[in-house]
Amino acid sequence: MNEETLEARSETKLPSVNREVAPLVDALIRDAQALRVNVSQGQLGETLIDCGVRAVGGLEAGRRMGEICLGGLGRVSLQTVDPSSAWPFMVTVHTDQPVLACLGSQYAGWSLSVEDKGKKYHVLGSGPARALGSTEKLFEELGYRDNADSACLVLEADRAPPAALVKHIAEACKLSTDALTIIYAPTSSLAGTVQIAARCLEVALHKSHELHFPLHHIVDGMATAPLPPPAPGFVAAMGRTNDAIIYGGRVQLYVSGSAKAAKALADQLPSLKSKDYGKPFADIFAAVKGDFYAIDRMLFSPAKVTVTALESGESFEAGHIDTAILSRSFSS
Repeated sequence: MNEETLEARSETKLPSVNREVAPLVDALIRDAQALRVNVSQGQLGETLIDCGVRAVGGLEAGRRMGEICLGGLGRVSLQTVDPSSAWPFMVTVHTDQPVLACLGSQYAGWSLSVEDKGKKYHVLGSGPARALGSTEKLFEELGYRDNADSACLVLEADRAPPAALVKHIAEACKLSTDALTIIYAPTSSLAGTVQIAARCLEVALHKSHELHFPLHHIVDGMATAPLPPPAPGFVAAMGRTNDAIIYGGRVQLYVSGSAKAAKALADQLPSLKSKDYGKPFADIFAAVKGDFYAIDRMLFSPAKVTVTALESGESFEAGHIDTAILSRSFSS
């Protein structure tokens, strides 16, 4: 496979993430009772899907949330690896459109805030609606904007979005509120745990972007991370889901370009390159007194990576799985 072939493929017209995801959203609504999720109509006619606040939800609801976050362009599965391992159950992700699915849809990059009943409601939005309404500079770099007559946004939240936020999202997407579906679940829920662990590949794509690796050279990718047990508190739950990726995540990327560039990416990508590496995420978070932005951003990456240079056929591996920190995090 030569460079010209890969470049030609990269110029193929990109799909609409909101159109691609519509059948998945319809299926989630249709199967709501079996999945133990609650579907309701909001004050402004929007569709609200509770996957873990008042609803019980579950692992399958979280798996489907993960696929919806990917804009319908990826597959999320729950698998078992070594049964003798302390944490044998894994969340595995694959997409043939890693850049668009992960950065153009799944990445929680849309910062949303409104005042609601005297309190600030702040949340990060992920999923395909970002490609319609978010003003993130990332979309300029991707050269992508969606065009669809409906939209779906996923929120990591412990309550339903207020009407003021729904109105803002719909206006940003240039849609009526009744064309908007918002799916939400807290980090501490079963569904929330799965959909966050399913971000292992997205974290690798984001780190690649931070390292200034040419995104159009990332041709394909897959990733897996251990499924952490949910924790009742937000900080503990956030810690476990981050640790699943930072200390247990494994990623395979297939890239065009030179073998030298592929090796450089592999060498820099693992989380152990961060100065904050080495302790459970909840401990790191406590050490910076809850200031998320004080944490080294290079920490947010998978534990182990393999980067394959398609032109030469060479593969470069770096990093390692740290089962000791995983067990410390998951058991505490």
